[in-house]
Formats: sequence, C-alpha cells, structure tokens
Amino acid sequence: MPFIFPEGENADSMVRRLRENGWRGEIVGGHGEGKSTLLAELLPALRRAGRKPLLIELHDGQRRLPLDLDACCRAEPFDLLIVDGCEQLGRWNRLRLKRLCRRRGWGLLATAHGSVGLPRIYRASVSPELAAKVVEQLLAGRTPSFDPAEISAAFERQRGNLREMLFDLYDVHERQQPKR
Repeated sequence: MPFIFPEGENADSMVRRLRENGWRGEIVGGHGEGKSTLLAELLPALRRAGRKPLLIELHDGQRRLPLDLDACCRAEPFDLLIVDGCEQLGRWNRLRLKRLCRRRGWGLLATAHGSVGLPRIYRASVSPELAAKVVEQLLAGRTPSFDPAEISAAFERQRGNLREMLFDLYDVHERQQPKR
C-alpha cells in the first residue's frame, strides 16, 4: 500500500529537505504510524535524486548493525545509509554510526520513535481521518464488513497504531464471514 502524504508533501519534497540538510535526517513517529511505508516511497525518489541508498532494517533487540558497512560498500557502493528502527541502537552505537557516515561521506537517514539527533525530515502521525482513508484505499471500492464506528473504535483501541488497527479490522472481517 502506498504512503498517503499529507497535503503539500510528496516524496520529492522530503528528498529535497534531506538534500538541504546535507543528506542527513530523521523520520520520527510511533509504532505503526507509517515510517517504513514512507521509506519504501522515498527509495525511488532518492535514486532519481542520484543517491545510492542502502537500507538496513533493525528489529526489537538489535543493538548493533547486522553487517560490516565497509565490506558492504566495496561489494555494492552506496552513499546514503538508511537505518529503519534506529532507536534499537544504543546511544553509543548511534554516535559511532553518525561519525562513520561523516568520515566516509555517506548520508544518513534514520527512522525512530523519538529523535536520534539528526535534522527532522518528517514527523509521522495518524489521525482517525487518515486511518479511515487507508481502510477505504485498501478496500478499493468493495463493501466493508464493518462500519465507520468500528474503524474509529479499532483506532482508539490501538491508540493510533495504524498497523495494529488494520489487524483488528481484519479480525472483525474474518469473524463476520460465513463458516465454510
């Protein structure tokens, strides 16, 4: 599913902000607010802007980068390191990463739940209206098996976590299907 940009924003405007900040920046937001989805939309725009990105996804408990960046750069040259889930790295490892990127001349784009000390490129957030728009887009004209009140209730129950809200709605949909 494509990222739904706020009014006046698009991938190119965000890439422009990243370029203006010396190819250093952060995308901040809570769980399930679209940070990874936004990165997927930014990758082609970054390539169009002449960058060679390397995406690393960190998950719960990963306190170090899972690869040797120098060896990786020799095998497949890159000039923009993207770390999705940068909050997983401890403070010391984040400082080392920033320093390494500066020394090597690599840009650094990070997603995190809170600031990791880079210029802010985007603050992700989900409103009930955006959640309803995402559901509408996913249904693509099909009649939903739940009403707007159920969408709103799922959004509230999951405290704005769009990903978990969609899982909830999927469960509602499945429960309402006739047994086979």
